[in-house]
Amino acid sequence: MKNLKGKEYIAPWERAFDQILTPLEEFIHRQTTSGILLMLCALLALAIGNSPLVESYNHILHTKVTLGGGDLVLSMSLHHWINDGLMALFFLVVGLELKRELLVGELADLRQALLPISAAVGGMLLPALFYFLINQGADSVRGWGIPMATDIAFALGALALLGKRVPPALLTFLVALAIVDDLGAVVVIALFYTAEIDLGALAAAAVVLFLLIALNRGGIRRILPYALLGVLLWLALLKSGVHATLAGVFLAFTLPMKPKLDTERFLENAHSLLDQIRKAHRREPNIILNDQMRSRVTALSNGVQLAQAPAQLLEHKMHMPSAYLVIPIFALANAGIPVDFTAMDEIFGDPIALGVIAGLVLGKLLGITGMTWLMVKLGFSHLPKGLNFSHIMGMSLMAGIGFTMSIFVAELAFANDPQGLLMAKTGVLLASLVAGVGGFVWLRLIGRKEPSGMEERNRA
Repeated sequence: MKNLKGKEYIAPWERAFDQILTPLEEFIHRQTTSGILLMLCALLALAIGNSPLVESYNHILHTKVTLGGGDLVLSMSLHHWINDGLMALFFLVVGLELKRELLVGELADLRQALLPISAAVGGMLLPALFYFLINQGADSVRGWGIPMATDIAFALGALALLGKRVPPALLTFLVALAIVDDLGAVVVIALFYTAEIDLGALAAAAVVLFLLIALNRGGIRRILPYALLGVLLWLALLKSGVHATLAGVFLAFTLPMKPKLDTERFLENAHSLLDQIRKAHRREPNIILNDQMRSRVTALSNGVQLAQAPAQLLEHKMHMPSAYLVIPIFALANAGIPVDFTAMDEIFGDPIALGVIAGLVLGKLLGITGMTWLMVKLGFSHLPKGLNFSHIMGMSLMAGIGFTMSIFVAELAFANDPQGLLMAKTGVLLASLVAGVGGFVWLRLIGRKEPSGMEERNRA
């Protein structure tokens, strides 16, 4: 390593703290952590839901939490604050990921994105069709959107556990597919799972959205004004009947995605400022006493911010709270369902649970694999390098892990039907278990099997 000049100040207890924090930071940054944490929280909630603690658990979730005062009061149960409020932050991250992928990521090039987009569409339509066919003619048919979603944290965590047994291209393919899947879920929630519309509140939301767009078009790059208007947008949507969590997606799409300075301009400015800092340092090395050096360091810091897109900065900052706080809390609040393992025949005989299980397991497998095969067979696309249809089948099973978004849609579809909600959540849990274990075992067995000659010709 190159020897660095100058000193680095280390506080008296800093080394001790580093020894404690470093292993934790390394653990958190591992690719599997989010999915593992989510799984642990789901298992904990499930254990509580089937223990003597279930009454206390439900009492806590139904406790009223009131914010504000006077005429400006918002009172909801803790469960609603989590599902309608905290989950808006999750949707903000989803929206930021969507915007990035659509503008500069895997979905920016239509030809490159055609295969995962088509696979995602197949993986949404066929599960919904399976559920519809099983529940047609009954009130429970409204839950058709439940098996459409893929839980990216769970699925990627399970895939990452396989390590080098799966090609890196399979992770990339699943990420692109899950991003499109999330977009589909957002559209379904917005169009089909809304309450009665309050036109006045909806108009207020439209005005706030216009102001957010105006901030973007006016070159405002600080996050605070967007955040304040984002809160107002959430409140307006909450009153309008359109699900309030969509405020996170709308806010994400109004945040600037282009940096103020391109890389070349930033490097030119940085070189100039560094030269000025060196000259000022020669006159007075103590930055506390050297106002000229301090001002140049501040300018360099501001330039670093301007060389990055505000949306990208916020996505980076919000990813950790979303993955390691919001989603685990959501799992704790929603996965605590009582499961009677002695009555499994009743569960598999219930059309809601059966529709969800068939949709997430068979629908995802056949929809994603079938659409991928069709696009390759017709010559519209080709498999990414290093992948074969055995990999696609295993990944399609993994995509049947629909935990977070599926339970979220179930809460909307069966908000006034406790028994229906219980069956839907039970179906999601069982389907996610079958899909996750099945996909993991399948991909572990095939290892890094090379594509067959036929599949190679399909790619050509």
